[in-house]
Amino acid sequence: MMNLHALEQQFIAYLKATASAEDGSHDLGHFRRVWNMCRRIDAAEEGKGDLYVLLAASYFHDLVSLPKNHPDRSRSSVLAAEKTAVLLREEFPFFPADRIDAVRHAIEAHSFSAGIPATTYEAKVLQDADRMEALGAIGIARTFYTAGFMHSRMFHEEDPLALERTPDDRHFALDHFQLKLLQLPDKMQTAAGRVIAQQKAALLVSFREQMVREVIGED
Repeated sequence: MMNLHALEQQFIAYLKATASAEDGSHDLGHFRRVWNMCRRIDAAEEGKGDLYVLLAASYFHDLVSLPKNHPDRSRSSVLAAEKTAVLLREEFPFFPADRIDAVRHAIEAHSFSAGIPATTYEAKVLQDADRMEALGAIGIARTFYTAGFMHSRMFHEEDPLALERTPDDRHFALDHFQLKLLQLPDKMQTAAGRVIAQQKAALLVSFREQMVREVIGED
């Protein structure tokens, strides 16, 4: 069986040759960070995961990633899982065939919008690792990058914290913190994931407080 490092280099070479450069939030850097976070979580969980499954799922979980405003957005992970299963069989015949179904499930279940329960340890680790990208400094950058991509506003000028209105992250990026991002630590599937997520979420809270101070002129 090919060792993990050599296999990773094969995956990277394939993605460099085929991946679109249009979405900077789902690029090769994202895949690398998810893989590194999977290993970090797994190490904290006593290394009980199948690293071959986690490696393949990390690099191919966004093989299909429809825009957030696409009507079939919730099916992205299922489509990515189907495409990955075919890819591993046809382009990477040296990948262990008996692990492909586990990779497929991990990819299907990683998505927030798909609502598919993660039933394996590897699926839970991948889900946590991918959602970690929505927190911390990377999470802040991705939130506003996506808002610009979708032509939405950074915040509601008169009520940035949505104290007297219904939060709407389709139109105001800062509302996404309240509606989704700050809820993520409690949704993590692993104990290690929850600890890391809570640390990263603290930066979002601090950032939001500073932004509001600047918006209302009290900085």
